[in-house]
Amino acid sequence: MQPDHTAELTRLLTERILVLDGAMGTMIQQCRLTERDFRGAFHDHPLDLAGDNDLLSVTQPQTVGDIHDAYFAAGADLIETNTFSATRIAQADYGMQAQVRAINESAARIARECADRWTARTPERPRFVAGALGPTNRTASISPDVNDPAARNVTFDELVAAYGEAADGLIDGGADLLLVETVFDTLNAKAALFAIEQAFDRRGARLPIIVSGTITDASGRTLSGQTPEAFWNSVRHVRPLAVGLNCALGAALMRPYIAELSRVADTFVSCYPNAGLPNPMSDTGYDETPAETSRMLGEFAESGFVNIVGGCCGTTPEHIRAIVDAVRGVAPRPVGQKAELAIA
Repeated sequence: MQPDHTAELTRLLTERILVLDGAMGTMIQQCRLTERDFRGAFHDHPLDLAGDNDLLSVTQPQTVGDIHDAYFAAGADLIETNTFSATRIAQADYGMQAQVRAINESAARIARECADRWTARTPERPRFVAGALGPTNRTASISPDVNDPAARNVTFDELVAAYGEAADGLIDGGADLLLVETVFDTLNAKAALFAIEQAFDRRGARLPIIVSGTITDASGRTLSGQTPEAFWNSVRHVRPLAVGLNCALGAALMRPYIAELSRVADTFVSCYPNAGLPNPMSDTGYDETPAETSRMLGEFAESGFVNIVGGCCGTTPEHIRAIVDAVRGVAPRPVGQKAELAIA
């Protein structure tokens, strides 16, 4: 288990805006991997494995490491482990539940090795690994059956067990912090946070936590119906190092919601939007250029909304490089400061 870097990260976040990496899936798609590449040593597995990006941390570790290196080279301070769907619940789609612990631990070790190598090059600028815990493909708050509002396809305890297994792998693999991200159902996130606290209790030590929600549309709410303020009040009890928003929207549409979160949160604020809205006709699936994304995130920084910025779906090392340039020299949002809600 890594040492608790809360004090160091807190110092850095008060000195400058830190930059998170961009999308992993976009980069993996560019590699044009085949079923054989995804499968690796799992020759006899009965299901197709192409598309199981998390499994690549076991079957194609060099590919995953190269992507991490590309983001560090672009100027990222933090990288996420390749574990967005690395829970027993999500891996059931591929029949790979038995590999969940290995996937998480391997992903964390790959990211750890990359971060340590880049930190060794420039010790005055340490790099960090965020152990990513995605939302799973089930929701604890919403019925999957329109004819039965009380129906659920997952329980809180099942989510806790799944997140606990993933968190153990990430911690043992060397993550510096845990990132509960793309939260569309806060009850799922609460299960993840409870599992993380149990993992810390088992070890008698803690790591920093970041929680990042997802506003799904112009309603300004998560899929389970919470506004940014309600979302913050639902997770603030874990005393996260940072709270933020990611995914679903591009920066332009995300602006009023990150402004609201910055207004109410008394901790650091993160923001890593998509490269605009999805466009299936685009080569990358997203239209927003590095210049467009970085301009808007630079404006968020100038407005005093953020402490951590980066990219989600559709963003690349080029986006991250432009974001680094856009926020360089801009003062971070002071922790505890509640920004005025500014909607342009």
